[in-house]
Amino acid sequence: MTASDASSRADRRDRRYSRAAAAEGALRRDRFVGERSAAHVHADLPAHGGRYASIVDAIGHTPLVEIPRMSPKPQVRMFAKLEFLNPTGSVKDRVARALIEDLERSGRLRADSIIIEPTSGNTGIALAMIARRKGYRVAVVMPDNVTQERRQLLGLFGAEIIDSPGARGSNGAVEMAKYLVEKDERFVMPYQYGNPANPRAHYETTAEEIIADCPEVDVFVAGLGTGGTLMGVGPRLREHNPAVRIYAAEPMPGENVQGLRSLDEGFIPEIFDPAVLDGKFLVSNAESIGALRELTEREGIFAGVSSGGTIVAAQRVAAEMREGTIVILLADGGWKYLSEDIWNRSLDPHDDELESLNLW
Repeated sequence: MTASDASSRADRRDRRYSRAAAAEGALRRDRFVGERSAAHVHADLPAHGGRYASIVDAIGHTPLVEIPRMSPKPQVRMFAKLEFLNPTGSVKDRVARALIEDLERSGRLRADSIIIEPTSGNTGIALAMIARRKGYRVAVVMPDNVTQERRQLLGLFGAEIIDSPGARGSNGAVEMAKYLVEKDERFVMPYQYGNPANPRAHYETTAEEIIADCPEVDVFVAGLGTGGTLMGVGPRLREHNPAVRIYAAEPMPGENVQGLRSLDEGFIPEIFDPAVLDGKFLVSNAESIGALRELTEREGIFAGVSSGGTIVAAQRVAAEMREGTIVILLADGGWKYLSEDIWNRSLDPHDDELESLNLW
């Protein structure tokens, strides 16, 4: 068989796969949507896109896109929540807005205050953008080995960058930020790892959008970072449907999958409640990178490394299902990782350099 013959067969298989998945999904969706016939199912929420008073108001309302070529079974439909279409390119825009609004409501911000936050990049970028729009100063504490794209974005938004030891990952950034807050009273830390505003942002926005766009959702999968997405979306989806299952993608201990954290590395965020989860799946660097590359090649979606991890976890769940609908949250896009050249390097699972990459 020639390469062109194989490609043609794969294309025909994908078309049959998509048609079967669409027909199965339509029957399931009808049970939930009933007689609602509007072109867009958001009844009380703004439609995707729209007109807003400022860039801060444009946060959220991200699309949900089917990714049939990533599902191991036609009867299990997979949808990706494209959070990289938020203004600064990640799901953390939702959290950063909630954190700053919480500081405003609490009265903790003074004229000389500096908002400080430990971050691996995305939360810091989002905080910097929103703070610039609102007129606040921001300092971010982050590992010294984060990608250059993240540093450049933080600089563009006027944030001060304070480096923490890269070998300590985001755990080291947390330690340093807490130390600085104790030493300088100008620093005010919203602290995404322990602030209820983090999961509340997802309870009130991310989950509501998923329910509106995909009321038939059976499974939700997201990466385990601060835990805010899972802790906020999970309870709200269960209020909608108590049978919904919630799963986390978690990196192997000692591996740095961008945006994810292993709970075995010695730090568990205060907002994290393991009872919310039905399970978690360990993913390696090679698996995460391989999945995000396949996502780009087969679905045309250019996502970040943690998104590859969530795809891997979702595929494992789907393999055990007879039918159903899985919603996967893709936390950010691939633009902030181009300098790492992970789309072209070998994915040999025995490559020690690959598995030790510091992708924070």
